[in-house]
Amino acid sequence: MAEAPENLPSGASRVAQTYPAVWTAFAALGQTCAEAGPIEGHTLRLVKLALAIGALSEGAVHSHTRRALAEGISKDELKQVALLAIPTLGFPQGVKALTWIEDVTSRESKP
Repeated sequence: MAEAPENLPSGASRVAQTYPAVWTAFAALGQTCAEAGPIEGHTLRLVKLALAIGALSEGAVHSHTRRALAEGISKDELKQVALLAIPTLGFPQGVKALTWIEDVTSRESKP
């Protein structure tokens, strides 16, 4: 399920609040795609994180990292996805993804 508009980065949140019907349709499309096949749970979240990394979308990486942590996926599993990006996307892109994941995981570690 897509994040609630108040939990989105500012740009996406503005679109969701200004155009709620667009946001609702977008969220429904995401849900429908997630339910279209047999992949589910942690595997689905890790695939979505990998796609966000491949798209070089910092906001999506942050979002999928937050949701993965809430679903019980470990920081080490998330970081491995970034490391797996290195041979395909290149060292700089994999490291960039790792730092985006750490943006979120380091906040989760603080009291």
